[in-house]
Amino acid sequence: MGTPSEAAPLAERVEELLAGEGPLPIVAAGDPVLRRGTEPYDGQLAPALLARFVEALRVTMRAAPGVGLAAPQVGVELRIAVIEDPAPVPEEVRLARGRVPQPFRVLVNPACTPVGDERAAFFEGCLSVPGWQAVVARPARVRLTGQDERGHALDEVFTGWPARIVQHETDHLDGVLYLDRAEPRSLSSNRAVTERWAQPTPEEAARALGFELP
Repeated sequence: MGTPSEAAPLAERVEELLAGEGPLPIVAAGDPVLRRGTEPYDGQLAPALLARFVEALRVTMRAAPGVGLAAPQVGVELRIAVIEDPAPVPEEVRLARGRVPQPFRVLVNPACTPVGDERAAFFEGCLSVPGWQAVVARPARVRLTGQDERGHALDEVFTGWPARIVQHETDHLDGVLYLDRAEPRSLSSNRAVTERWAQPTPEEAARALGFELP
């Protein structure tokens, strides 16, 4: 099933998108929907339709699998994203990256603000850029504001890998891909990352590929 017609009203497009079974198709880099940004969610979807859409995002994210998914990645230009990370990583990776489990969360109209000047750089990938990863330096600590799917206010500080996840998804809602922020010389295939750069930090990759870390 393809992306619903962009000329149709948003709720109608979402209904059409949800008419199929199983995970939603994920939009790949090169599709303008990933670059246009999103409109704030303000009741464009009735509560029942919003709940169905959120559930579809969850199913799609888990099936991919990924740790986050933004509405534009399934062709919907609404400021909504979901995150979830069971963090099944070795202890040395957990310590180096600050990767701790995150429960399933819905982010509605999220915004991220850096807290402090510390930055952290790690390899990062994206479901909309399959097969590739690159090192991205991001604020190590951010304040996330917005709402959840029930309209309850969110105001929380994220650190480590969870901070990276919420920044990545918020970027999607602004029409930004992780490649826009990446060290170009670090771009590596998934195979290369697995075979050469699977260390907890990208320091060895930086030396070998010739890029700087913060």
